[in-house]
Amino acid sequence: MLAIFRKEIHQFFSSITGYIAIILFLLANGLLLFVFPDTSLLDYGYANLDPLFNLAPIIYLLLIPAITMRSFADEFKSGTMELLSTKPLSWWQIVNGKFFAGLLIVLISLVPTFVYYIAILKLSAHNTLLDNGGIAGSYIGLFLLGAVFTAIGVWASSLTTNSVVAFLTAIFTCFIFYYGFDSLSKLPTFTGSADYYLQMAGIRFHYTSISRGVIDSRDVVYFLSIIALMLYLTRLSLQRRIWD
Repeated sequence: MLAIFRKEIHQFFSSITGYIAIILFLLANGLLLFVFPDTSLLDYGYANLDPLFNLAPIIYLLLIPAITMRSFADEFKSGTMELLSTKPLSWWQIVNGKFFAGLLIVLISLVPTFVYYIAILKLSAHNTLLDNGGIAGSYIGLFLLGAVFTAIGVWASSLTTNSVVAFLTAIFTCFIFYYGFDSLSKLPTFTGSADYYLQMAGIRFHYTSISRGVIDSRDVVYFLSIIALMLYLTRLSLQRRIWD
């Protein structure tokens, strides 16, 4: 698993594509948080990072599928997946190696955003106390969200040999998990009956809950369950394609 992990990290950063993906993520966040008037922290009036945690999931919808789209698609396209399956590796080692490599890249893209916290701390009024608990909870929620999107992206990449198709499939699936259930719960048909349960089935409900600064075990279990489900589906997809 570590060999696959190192291979994926090396492959991502051996070309300019990996650096551009992370730079564009940070640049988009910087422009939205400090330049564009509708989302600027400078016009927000409060010393917190709520705009960052509201906008980052939207950017992750594009960034993480771009990171993971080549995970298995290129392996099947180049014919190396068959060779990889003959190595003394279990299916879980192959899947987890790809997943943790993508998750590390997501973490690397998240770490520089601490600069925004320092900026807010320096720009805030004297004797202003930041909601450090809420900010810490939001970072944990954003990391768990990135882990779920990474698992979905790896699964989408295992379905096809075309990285563009994997990219679009991952975006659509992440969108459904994040916005779909929440939007569905607002339909008049479900209002007052199943709307709450539909919201709980979506990622946004649990991400918002953690962002309040309270780490509820139910939210953590939800994220871990979705990750485990998507990795299990990835394993099934790989086994089916290899057998075929």
